[in-house]
Amino acid sequence: MENILEIKNLSVSIGDKQNGFEVVSDVSISVPKGKVIGIVGESGCGKTITALSVIKLLPDPPAKITSGEIIFKNRNLLELSDEQLRLIRGNEISMIFQEPVSSLNPVFTIGEQIGETIRTHNKINRKEERDRVIELLKLVDIPDPERRYSNYPHEMSGGMCQRVMIAMALCCNPDLLIADEPTTALDVTVEAGIIELINNLRNEIGMSVILITHDFGIISEIADEIYVMYAGRIVENAKNELLFNNPKHPYTIGLLNSIPDLNDIKNKYLKMIPGNIPSPQNYPKGCRFNDRCEMMIDKCKRSVPLLEQVENEHESACFRSGEINL
Repeated sequence: MENILEIKNLSVSIGDKQNGFEVVSDVSISVPKGKVIGIVGESGCGKTITALSVIKLLPDPPAKITSGEIIFKNRNLLELSDEQLRLIRGNEISMIFQEPVSSLNPVFTIGEQIGETIRTHNKINRKEERDRVIELLKLVDIPDPERRYSNYPHEMSGGMCQRVMIAMALCCNPDLLIADEPTTALDVTVEAGIIELINNLRNEIGMSVILITHDFGIISEIADEIYVMYAGRIVENAKNELLFNNPKHPYTIGLLNSIPDLNDIKNKYLKMIPGNIPSPQNYPKGCRFNDRCEMMIDKCKRSVPLLEQVENEHESACFRSGEINL
């Protein structure tokens, strides 16, 4: 299947040569046309930095892409000028940012904010713009869109604001949608509605999606393929069903075990991964997960495990992947 986006060996550093440190290391991700790719991991693993690198929204300085390629529709985005990228952002590639309420401008109406994105990429008059905005509000299931057009962000709930952000991202029919924690701070019912909405839009419009989250429950429902990220590296990737049925990295197993089991109501305590994700300034030598891993051996402290194929369409970066058989 043809890939619409390929991230190849991407590395990102923060700071200068004397005081800099790497936050994303040699990350490669492929996004096929019309598919949902999930990137999952704890907060601080580098998921958002990887996403922002795609459309070069990282502040430079202090952040700097030190190596790699980002190929979108046969163009390396890292070689394009700022003007060329402006034509792509919001048009061919759109992004839903975390915290929708803080991402919307409180002094402009919803209609004005969505309309601005439309005007940036299309030559249309005000009536056509208004009609398009109302059409988008209907598409994302916002009730009474004609009235909501004139609302300010504070007049809408968190779930409504998230739907507004999705409408804004879809206003130019993008080929690729990057959704960064699209259900953060939303209740379970609203969360389910947002995920269903993204999935329906993927099927109706045919766009590709990169879904970034720390929630395996969301990933299991919508992603076709999953990349597990830890401390700036991809540690495992596989098709959805394969990864859930037969994980091959201790970190993935730890994340899956931390999901509450509704069938085990007698167990009062959640399973957890010991320790905390390390700071990029203090990554352990060798495997970056070695200080939290129950399967750690001496080799893990000396050498960095490469992301290698362990089964068909299944890769893992662990020296002991062959011993894991759940």
